Amino acid sequence: MSYFAHVDTDGIVSAVIVAEQEYIDTLPTTGSWIQTSFNTRGGNHYDPDTNEPDGGTALRGNFAIPGYVYNPTYDVFIAPKPEGYDSWVLNTGSSVYYSWTWESPVPYPTGSEANLSSSIYDSIRRKKIPLEEVTDWRQVLGEYQYTWDESSTNWVSNSE
Repeated sequence: MSYFAHVDTDGIVSAVIVAEQEYIDTLPTTGSWIQTSFNTRGGNHYDPDTNEPDGGTALRGNFAIPGYVYNPTYDVFIAPKPEGYDSWVLNTGSSVYYSWTWESPVPYPTGSEANLSSSIYDSIRRKKIPLEEVTDWRQVLGEYQYTWDESSTNWVSNSE
C-alpha cells in the first residue's frame, strides 16, 4: 500500500489516501492522484522507527497534506506560505538541512547552521504533533527565545 494525494486542477492537495496503484487507476480523472511518502519532509527521507534522516530517497520534497500545493515543475509538494510571514522565502533545495520549506530571510539567532525550519520540524517531532494538525507554525514556536517580527523582518527577543 502507498499514500496518494489527490491534486485538484489548481494544484492544491484536497485529500490523501492509502491505496494500491490498481485502485488509483480506477478513480475519476478530475485532477490527478500523485504518490507521496509519509517518511519525506523538508527534502529528506526519515527512518519510520527512529524518525531520523536515513539517506533514503525523498519522494516529492514533503509528505502531501490537504492544502499543500503540488509544483509539477519541481515535482514536489509544498506547504502554503505561513500566514503573516510575507517576507519568508521557499528554500528550493539549497539548504543542507531542509529543502522545500519556508524560511525566514534572516537566520534564527542561534549560531546554528540550521534555520528555524529545522527547529520547527524538530519541535513537531519532540511534541509528537501530527503534521496534518499543524495549521500555524506559531503553535510550535513557544519554546524559543525569539519571535519573528514581520514589520522589521527580523527576530525579536521574547524576553524584552
